[in-house]
Amino acid sequence: MRRKALRRAYQVLAVSTLLVLTPLAWVLLDSSGHRVVAGADGWPARVPHSPTALVLGAGVYGSRPSSMLARRLDIAAELYHAGKVRALLLSGDNSRKNYDEPTAMRDYLRGRGVPDRVMVLDYAGFDTWDSCVRARQVFGADRVTVVTQVFHLPRAVALCRTAGLETFGVGDDSARAFPEPTYAYAAREVFASAKGMADAVLRTPPVFPGPRETSLRRIVAQAGGGA
Repeated sequence: MRRKALRRAYQVLAVSTLLVLTPLAWVLLDSSGHRVVAGADGWPARVPHSPTALVLGAGVYGSRPSSMLARRLDIAAELYHAGKVRALLLSGDNSRKNYDEPTAMRDYLRGRGVPDRVMVLDYAGFDTWDSCVRARQVFGADRVTVVTQVFHLPRAVALCRTAGLETFGVGDDSARAFPEPTYAYAAREVFASAKGMADAVLRTPPVFPGPRETSLRRIVAQAGGGA
């Protein structure tokens, strides 16, 4: 009886381990060769040119971006000023009246010398999968450089690629400088990767799937390239 119980416990442990590791392995393998860490000398040179930077939202305090989000926006501004992207798609959460990530993102980038004419705001980027799907289906993007933190980067790249976008990713790795519990966010990736894989397999529609927007394609076309 004891041996049977041990065998059952081993089987449960093996299945649980597989369920945890499979999504992580998927995002790491699918994004391999499609991401780079910002901050090293000359890192922008390792980023291919792309029509659009897809900047994923994070927390804001009133109209002020959190430290994590500010770093993402700094990277996006660097990419724009280096000529690596022509437009910025700012995708975040505006699900309630007094919380507006995309507007805070735009206002911060204004202060970094990014003109309004190259920024498009997606107010319904409620999670990574929704941001990727909406970039493709709503805003008509074909190729993006997705910008986030390093711990989030494999999942962001893998989900955008699954959503039909040719994707490269740039991630920030200055977590020690943040007052927010970024290591807790990194640990959460175990569960977030499982949800992301489920969304990818089931092709879960975004919370708000439309209507179609033409602003991003127009900005990119005026800059002389496809979306």
